[in-house]
Amino acid sequence: MTNQMREKQDLEERLKPFGQEHLLQFWDELSPPQRQALASQIEAVDLGQINSLFRGEVDQPDWAQLSRRAEPPPAVRLSEQSGDRNQAAIEHGIEALRAGQVGVMITAGGQGTRLGFELPKSLYPIGPISQASLLQIHIEKVRATAQRYGVSIPLYLMTSPATHEDTVRFLNENDRFGLAADDLLVFCQGTMPAVDIETGQLLLAEQDRLFLSPDGHGGTVAALGKSGVLERMQKRGIDQLFYLQVDNPLVPICDPLLIGHHLLANSEMTSLTVQKKHAMEKWGNFAMIDGHMHVIEYSDLPDEVANQCDDLGNLKLWAGSLAIHVFERTLFERALEKTDILPFHIARKKVPFVNPDGKQVTPTEPNAFKFERFIFDLLPAAERPLVVEYREEECFAPLKNAPGAEIDTPEYVQQMMLAQHKRWLTAAGAEVAPGVDVEISPLFALDAEQVVERIKPGQRFEKSQYLAEGT
Repeated sequence: MTNQMREKQDLEERLKPFGQEHLLQFWDELSPPQRQALASQIEAVDLGQINSLFRGEVDQPDWAQLSRRAEPPPAVRLSEQSGDRNQAAIEHGIEALRAGQVGVMITAGGQGTRLGFELPKSLYPIGPISQASLLQIHIEKVRATAQRYGVSIPLYLMTSPATHEDTVRFLNENDRFGLAADDLLVFCQGTMPAVDIETGQLLLAEQDRLFLSPDGHGGTVAALGKSGVLERMQKRGIDQLFYLQVDNPLVPICDPLLIGHHLLANSEMTSLTVQKKHAMEKWGNFAMIDGHMHVIEYSDLPDEVANQCDDLGNLKLWAGSLAIHVFERTLFERALEKTDILPFHIARKKVPFVNPDGKQVTPTEPNAFKFERFIFDLLPAAERPLVVEYREEECFAPLKNAPGAEIDTPEYVQQMMLAQHKRWLTAAGAEVAPGVDVEISPLFALDAEQVVERIKPGQRFEKSQYLAEGT
């Protein structure tokens, strides 16, 4: 028996107990490198886990039942953010930043497909005037924060297999937008296969390749461990990690207020939140259930629970999830010791695949289950979790859809960015002529406070312009 025959036989023995032998149906037509690539992918899949997920043997929360016990989360409301408590939080946040204890993590695993953009979403040119990419804006915020507090702040950037090479190339071509090489670590999240809805069989994307997709932003935990990022954080003295997703250019990265409230509460996971405008708004919902904090997706929340009000007539579950968090590093370290601390969420999706005839099929209806983990599922394991309320217009404008869609479009995001910058200029005593747009680089000013330092009262902007570093 040849080595290649033995390899095929070994793979068949691995696949047969789970009914996945079809993955080798094109084996004899493949070249040796193709066979090796397919074998490596198969060996990397936990077939028992996939089988259990498909058969429903992995417990999925009954949110309809659990949500009936839901209470509002521990929170710092906007109405409470004045006076000594807020000042103490800001001072604690600044102290941690100046001590070099804070790092930043950005998840950038998504492609720009829904935007009609062929590159990773992180590279989308969102600057209203500058055409700066999402990633450039975030990096400039990290650099500007570091300059403000006289410290270097490391950026940990998590990509996916689909976005990694393009992202690294983009960063290299642009000299990391001024970020020191020692302050940037790019690492890749894991993947999960997709299975046929009816049979549970793994789908092939090509004759020699499984269909694999990113394992969700909850894949952060495993990726931080596997990549060595957590170990590097520990050696560098990074105790707190400011976490965000790349598609939201309004994130107040490393805001001392959020970091400070996190530290004052001795919290392992603090989340930025906004008040929902109405009960059915499509947010994840922060809630306390049996002494643990959770995020309940809007699709899992029964209408009657969503509409519940307190004695003052305000929504009981008022706090929406924006995917902006501050983590204590030790929470990730503890999570890595527990294999199933994050559950898988199962979604029905349209997944293109290769049929038994070797032909590509593009389904028009959902044909597959995808499996993802979500970062907010760390909340139940976190000690002393907290949410801190912000105004939506100051922190949240996600880019999710192509121009012309109803919500979360480039036009909407740019409008929100320009509106924020105009508020800052007006607060500094500047005048912006009607119809004039002014975009502010984070390296010119991070917030309204810095605009006051850079702009003369009474300064008038008569034409649209980009205020860049050194302007």
